[in-house]
Amino acid sequence: MLQEKTGGWRKKIAPYEKSRIKHSVWQLFNTLLPFFLLWYLAYLSLSLSYWLTLALAVLAGGFLIRIFIIFHDCCHSSFFKNRLANEIVGTITGILTYCPYHQWRYSHSVHHASSGNLNKRGTGDIWTLTVDEYLSASPLKRLAYRLYRNPFVMFGLGPIYIFLIDYRFNRKRAGRKERLNTYLTNLGIVSIACLLCWAIGWQAFLLVQGPIFFVSGAVGVWLFYVQHQFEETYFEKEEDWDYVKAALQGSSYYKLPKLLHWITGNIGYHHIHHLSPRIPNYNLEAVHNHHPFLQDVKAVTIASSFRSLRFRIWNEQSKSFIGFRELRRISVKRNV
Repeated sequence: MLQEKTGGWRKKIAPYEKSRIKHSVWQLFNTLLPFFLLWYLAYLSLSLSYWLTLALAVLAGGFLIRIFIIFHDCCHSSFFKNRLANEIVGTITGILTYCPYHQWRYSHSVHHASSGNLNKRGTGDIWTLTVDEYLSASPLKRLAYRLYRNPFVMFGLGPIYIFLIDYRFNRKRAGRKERLNTYLTNLGIVSIACLLCWAIGWQAFLLVQGPIFFVSGAVGVWLFYVQHQFEETYFEKEEDWDYVKAALQGSSYYKLPKLLHWITGNIGYHHIHHLSPRIPNYNLEAVHNHHPFLQDVKAVTIASSFRSLRFRIWNEQSKSFIGFRELRRISVKRNV
C-alpha cells in the first residue's frame, strides 16, 4: 500500500531539493543577528534582573537551535549548492553549537543510511535495545541502559556530555581533514569563551551562556529523541529493511505550532527530511503541503510526544516500543 502511494516520489520531490542562495542568506541573517542581539541583551539585563536574563536566554536558546539546523543542512550539502560554502558556514555554525562539522557529518550520514535497521544501530542514533537483547544483557549493561533512558540523564546530563565532552574528541579512524576540523572547532569554542570572559568576566559569561547552552541542548536532544522514538515507529532487520518505509514510518511528523516550526527550522517534518536529506529546511513545509502522500503519516503532537518518555524497549513481536513495566510482565511470562 505504501509503495502505491509513494510511487515516483523521487520525481515529485526533486524540484524542492534545490537550495536558493537568496533564501539561505536571508536565513543566516534572520537567525544569527537575533541570536547575537539576544545574547547581548541577556548580558545587559544582568544588572536589572536575572529572571529577565533567563527569559532572554530561553529565546536565544531557541535561535541557537535554529543555528544548529543551518549547521545540519550544511552537513547534508543542502544549504548551499557550493560544497565549500557548506563547509565554511557549517564549520562556523558548528563552533557556535559546539559540533565539529566533519565529525558530525559522518555520524549523521551513517544515521540516515541505517535508521530503523536493527543490524546497523549504534552510530548517530539513540541507544535502543530490543526485548531479547535487554533480557539477555548483563546486570551492569541493564543498569547502564536504564540510566541512559532516564529523562534526567538523557535531557539533563546528556547534552552536557555530548556537546561539551564527546564532540571534543575525534572518532577512531577519522581522516586528517576530519581531525583538523575538530581541532579547529575546539580552538574556536575556547577562543570565543576566553574572549568573552576577558571582555565581560567569567561569571557574566557563565550566567548568560549557561542557560542558553542548557535550553538549546536539552530541546535539541528532545527533538532528536521524538523524531524516532514514538510507539509504532519502524525497526526491521537488514533483510526486511526498506529505505522509504524507514523514512515515512520510522521518522516522525512532529506537528508543531507554526512559530515553533520556524524556530526549529522545520525539523518536525522529519519524515520528509529522511526521505530526501537534500531538501533545505526552508522547503520542507512546501513539500509537505503539496504532496498528500507525505501528509498521510501519523502525526506526533506536543501532547502525544510526552508519552514517548515511557517508550524504552523495542518489542520485535508487537513491532512497537514498550516501557520497563511491560517488559517486566514479558520477563515473568518467559520464566514461568
